[in-house]
Amino acid sequence: MDKPQSSDVSANSRAVNAYVERFVNHSGLLRIPKPKHGIRPSILETEDMISKRILGAAFAIAGMAAIPTGAHAESQFVTGTGTPLTASAKLDFTITIPKFVYVRIGTGTNVANNTTVDNLIYTVPAANVGDSTAVSATSGGDIAPGQVTARVIGNNGTIAFSSTTLGAMENAAGDSISWSQMDVAVATNTSATALSHPTLVDGSTTSINLTPNIGSKVTALDAQWTFTYKNENVVPAGTYGGVNTQNGRVTYAVSMP
Repeated sequence: MDKPQSSDVSANSRAVNAYVERFVNHSGLLRIPKPKHGIRPSILETEDMISKRILGAAFAIAGMAAIPTGAHAESQFVTGTGTPLTASAKLDFTITIPKFVYVRIGTGTNVANNTTVDNLIYTVPAANVGDSTAVSATSGGDIAPGQVTARVIGNNGTIAFSSTTLGAMENAAGDSISWSQMDVAVATNTSATALSHPTLVDGSTTSINLTPNIGSKVTALDAQWTFTYKNENVVPAGTYGGVNTQNGRVTYAVSMP
């Protein structure tokens, strides 16, 4: 087999040099060594250099293709003799907001989970049983005895806000006190409009709709709720309700589309 002439190799080398320069050298990814002291490499050395250049260019281009393109940027280079010279570049922004709904009654952490359930405790003086003298709580509540923070926040339209009881409060003997005997006073907290309280009904769920108060979809309402025992009836002695026992728990819930 005839060996390639030096002029042919030189032409091939120039072609490869141009290819690599176009795709690689301008990015600084590959540099081609220049002959030292004017000594021309042998034909075999030149062929080896050509192969290495082609392989290096292929790896460089493949690596550039694998660079993530999640961030989009732009540049513009302008030259000339005009005045002024102007150039521009643009950025695109994307913001994702999740849908969420939040309810807090009593002790809680704003926009976070908290498993604490407050127990509001009332003790009726013997001399006042059933005389319609309202009885305030002696303990329980994150603000004061019988007083709790109530808050609902959501960002996707009208929220259904409900209260549920499993039945009238009972004592160990099976006697009962209706939830209608609990009075709820609603006062503003941080929102201009106070969060209303769904009516308490024995063994039932009642619901109210909370219309967005910020724009057309965002609801952010809170209140201070103060509970008192109406004490309108003489009832048998005993402890009624309790910590998730004897129907002493009210469950508040929210539902948003």
